Amino acid sequence: MKLYTKRGDDGWTELFGGGRVLKSDPRVAAYGEVDEANATIGVALAACHDDAISAILRHVQADLFVVGGELAAPVPDRATVLVDEADVRRLEEWIDEASDEVPPLRTFVLPGGSPLAAAMHLARCACRRAERAAVSLATQQSVRPVAIVYLNRLSDLLFALARLANQRSGVADIPWTPRKQ
Repeated sequence: MKLYTKRGDDGWTELFGGGRVLKSDPRVAAYGEVDEANATIGVALAACHDDAISAILRHVQADLFVVGGELAAPVPDRATVLVDEADVRRLEEWIDEASDEVPPLRTFVLPGGSPLAAAMHLARCACRRAERAAVSLATQQSVRPVAIVYLNRLSDLLFALARLANQRSGVADIPWTPRKQ
């Protein structure tokens, strides 16, 4: 099987489960943004030398593949594995564990610090964009709310893991200081 099919050369693509839509369709935008978020997590993984954080990021990548598949299907197959409330709770547990290991937030922090933290901040932004695309899609077509909640919570996890990565590497978070007038 060749990697290229030429079926998308006309600006249309096939949805998972059938049907063709323009590549500018909100559904394509939503699962494309999820794919980009997943790729940015891959960049973070490439910079990660912490086994515990790596395991979390690999798990999240597998979940994002599921979310992307769901968004690529106009009507998710009931036999398909989908993210659910238990997946959201797992993200919350990881957020709490990461937050327990770092100093409490006293100010906003700027993206950056260690290379891993910087990569996770970038992944967090990509995840927020994916969430916005899924919300936009949900205003026009059916999207299970838990998929949107998962993306929202995932961006929180990536923020918490960025702070944890800085803490574990001995790099301080970069505090935001307001400009003086």
